[in-house]
Amino acid sequence: MSEYKIHPIVIGTKLFDKGMMTYQSGYGVPFAIPIYSWYLEGGDKKILIDTGEMNPIQSEDREKRIGGKIYTFEEGLARWGISPEQIDIVIHTHLHNDHCENDYKCSNAVFYIHKKELERIHSPHPLDFRYVEDFIDEIEENGQIQIIEKDQEILPGINVVHTPAHTEGGLTVFVETQKGRAAITGFCVIKENFFPPKEILAMEMEVIPPGTHVNVYEAYDIVKRIKDEADILLPLHEPEFASVDTIP
Repeated sequence: MSEYKIHPIVIGTKLFDKGMMTYQSGYGVPFAIPIYSWYLEGGDKKILIDTGEMNPIQSEDREKRIGGKIYTFEEGLARWGISPEQIDIVIHTHLHNDHCENDYKCSNAVFYIHKKELERIHSPHPLDFRYVEDFIDEIEENGQIQIIEKDQEILPGINVVHTPAHTEGGLTVFVETQKGRAAITGFCVIKENFFPPKEILAMEMEVIPPGTHVNVYEAYDIVKRIKDEADILLPLHEPEFASVDTIP
């Protein structure tokens, strides 16, 4: 079994109400989240999970709020001695714009995307403005997309699981590491979603669903299942990893 090191690279941020992450809690609380591209080091392929924002705001204020450095896509990859053209594989957790804006730069990569995400980005619901098909037009025209329709192994040590909690085609990526099985979530959450405060636990809720979801009951069950199945939890927007170079 192959083992990988996971490098979280901050390629963007968002400032909004915490309730966008934590359903039925945190409303009215200002919150800053990092937007990551996760570089998987190991084996003979250069692999990314998501590609982040095209033009991230790089400011001292935002870096202070997330507790880490913000990079452009090129700057972030260069820290690990690689360039966009050298990426072999990109796995998308989902296709909201802040997760795929740099796709076109990975001109030699194969993109693994769930079928339902492709359907939705070409026919978005009015409630979900985050789908912008312009960001995948180029890779689609170039035939770079590998469609995912079921849970499967991408490479030894890397598996994707369909988790439609935040979006219909969300993919959680399980990665084997020296410290166990890590899960990069296919839904937009923070650490608190998996480990709620005592006032939430007192309501007999073991986890908190994403603030934006497809079906909140199913989302709750999915979050709980991923928590149970992973040794290392990597919530997609947890600020804790903004200051971390390597996991584990």
